[in-house]
Amino acid sequence: MTTRRPVWKLAVGEEAPDFELHGTGDSAGKGGPQKRIRLSSYRGNKNVVLVFYPAAFTPV
Repeated sequence: MTTRRPVWKLAVGEEAPDFELHGTGDSAGKGGPQKRIRLSSYRGNKNVVLVFYPAAFTPV
């Protein structure tokens, strides 16, 4: 039996769990259609870097 850990406790270099989000691509902020992006669709095809900015786009 494997022990499940919360996703926020990943170690450096550990594979990220699959997730899906909405993306707007080149039409961002222009009212274009949103498309769904899934991390697993890039696995084995492209390198992906995940970056999180906790206070991005917030007045500080």
